[in-house]
Amino acid sequence: MEKKHLLDLLRGNPYPGRGILLGKSPDGRHAAALYFIMGRSENSRNRIFVPTEDGIRTQAYDPAKVTDPSLILYHPVRKVRQGLIVTNGDQTDTIRDYLLAGQTFAGALKTRTFEPDKPHYTPRISGLLSPDGSFQLSILKSTAGDPACCCRYFYHYDAPLPGEGRFLHTYLGGGDPLPSFQGEPVRVTLPADEPETLADQVWEALNADNKVSLFVRFVDLTDGSCRDVIRNRY
Repeated sequence: MEKKHLLDLLRGNPYPGRGILLGKSPDGRHAAALYFIMGRSENSRNRIFVPTEDGIRTQAYDPAKVTDPSLILYHPVRKVRQGLIVTNGDQTDTIRDYLLAGQTFAGALKTRTFEPDKPHYTPRISGLLSPDGSFQLSILKSTAGDPACCCRYFYHYDAPLPGEGRFLHTYLGGGDPLPSFQGEPVRVTLPADEPETLADQVWEALNADNKVSLFVRFVDLTDGSCRDVIRNRY
């Protein structure tokens, strides 16, 4: 698979929706996890990322403007013994519960489906970054916009080469209904050795009107220590 430049992909797509990147820093010292959210409606844009004991959660920036919290407030990132869970919805908690019970990432997601936001039926995207830098990704989506069938895709990767990762996002671009992501997670460059630099580069590349929040974590592959960066529009 051809490797693409992450920042070029983001600059060329004004609305990739929500995105997950898992990979390794160019110096090979850190596993990297990145998650961002975008929004077109006031309800979707009215969010910030806030840190929690085991990761982050979304929170309304202005609680008075929330019209439907069901698909916008959740824990995108949570740490468990088996690694770091990153998702675009409340399936984070489903995966966490299954892993803590000795079950699997795939088993958890087989109990879930795409989001019920007709007519888009937004895909559920999920990742699990293991302590050794290997990872899994998944996307659950409708069949060409038909909610009668859920397609479940799972991908397993050994620790990637330094300076690259896999990128999965919800939408191919704008539209009504929004077109779901197609194909395998994209092999991309991971262009920075520092989480702050990567966060700044990605935040600048995301569409200024639609970007909402961004999270980056670098995990030292020697001792497991973490460095986190959050960027919020508000």
